[in-house]
Amino acid sequence: MRRGFLSRLFVLPAIGPPAPVSPAKDKILIKSAWGSADPTQASFAFHHAKAFAEAGHPVQIFLLGEAVSLMRTAVASAIVPVGWPPLAEALAQVLEHRIPIHV
Repeated sequence: MRRGFLSRLFVLPAIGPPAPVSPAKDKILIKSAWGSADPTQASFAFHHAKAFAEAGHPVQIFLLGEAVSLMRTAVASAIVPVGWPPLAEALAQVLEHRIPIHV
């Protein structure tokens, strides 16, 4: 049988049953440097962390630069991203899930 171009470049896996899926959950680290200048980007870290925590993953959030100001109550209350719940609501849910936030 003639070998195709890709099979000469790569070792292709044998066809067979799929590998077993591990029940262990991956650790998720979320970094954000977005501040209040872009409310939608600024809130992503919190909304995604909540979703990962609800899926059973251990999650941590790291805030850098302008994103550190999001931890102020007045700033978090003023941020309303496009198409997502307000940041204050997401932050409250992150705290309920006891997700560590590093600033």
